[in-house]
Amino acid sequence: MLDRMTFGTVPDKPHTALRDAAGKLRHEECLTREGFDGPYTILYHEQRPHTAALAEATHGWEVPQASDAESRPLARRHYRAQDLEPHGGSPLDARVPLLFNEDVVLGVLHPDAPDPVYFANGDGDDLFFIHEGGGTLLTPLGDVTFGQNDYVFVPKGLLHRFVPSRGAQRWLSIECRAGFALPRQYRNDVGQLRMDAPYGHRDFRRPVFPGAAEEAADAPVLDVVVKRGGAFHGFRADHSPRDVVGWDGTVYPWAFNILRFQPRVGLVHLPPTIHATFAARGALICSFVPRPLDFHPDAIPCPYPHSSVDCDEFIFYAAGDFTSRRGVGPGSISHHPAGIIHGPHPGAYEGSIGARATNEVAVMLDTIKPLSATAACRAIEDAGYHASFV
Repeated sequence: MLDRMTFGTVPDKPHTALRDAAGKLRHEECLTREGFDGPYTILYHEQRPHTAALAEATHGWEVPQASDAESRPLARRHYRAQDLEPHGGSPLDARVPLLFNEDVVLGVLHPDAPDPVYFANGDGDDLFFIHEGGGTLLTPLGDVTFGQNDYVFVPKGLLHRFVPSRGAQRWLSIECRAGFALPRQYRNDVGQLRMDAPYGHRDFRRPVFPGAAEEAADAPVLDVVVKRGGAFHGFRADHSPRDVVGWDGTVYPWAFNILRFQPRVGLVHLPPTIHATFAARGALICSFVPRPLDFHPDAIPCPYPHSSVDCDEFIFYAAGDFTSRRGVGPGSISHHPAGIIHGPHPGAYEGSIGARATNEVAVMLDTIKPLSATAACRAIEDAGYHASFV
């Protein structure tokens, strides 16, 4: 949730009549969070927005189940997600969950077709990192165009369709099951991003609102899938959900390029929380981007070995030289669970002395609750990773 925006035609006061030129009443829809106490957006439709009939749900991905959380020895782990066989299909069907807990589900997808239906995730907010590819996100609030290195945010409950562009697509998916926000320390008392925050309001690309629109005048997309309680539910609308003539509010999709994140550096190595980008219940999402390194003459720039006894660490490696790790490359995922010390590979700690910059790009999550691996994740594990630290 960023700041309030207004597009199109809205009445002077919420919950009052808005009519078209012929006097026909438009219909208000309130998209609210935390009941009615949190951020919200109000949309104005040409037709009633809640007339969809029940239908069969024929799209969706395989949701992790409790049975996937099989007990395994405590170990540092590396998963070669770049070796995962692409499922293809639409983004709604192509998602492959890999690691999960009660708060987040982390996965990858390689979509090669547009979503054939509108989708609303009623179980959480979705954040995607576009490792490769791009496309357009279509919503009743407008369209968001995105490309490589973008984070793409889709609020919980918002109907949307992804239309990937041509060419290879590799996305990281982060399903935040209980809320998503910008870290509070980056805002001032009126909610504006502080001048010392690692990004500003101008860094976020908001939806472009075309007004009431159809993808094709003769064939609007009417099928809707809603995910709730880990299951997918189908509906059939009698008109396009993109019949919105105006809206205002703070809940809307956006794109943010990871390279717009302004990294901070210090006299000596700073903890990874300094790279905090987004916050979710039970998780902190951080961005590692090219930056100068520490400037004390005796600084050791490489991350120090550490025991994060309250957090699991997840890193998705996107690009650059990962000097603290051997054997990882673009698309690799490392998972270092709480309770076991982790740090750089042998030689990296000593070898980093004197280094002046790093050029890596990576997405990191620290999660409070332990992460479990799905069968798809276990199938791409680098079995020798833990031993590589000896």
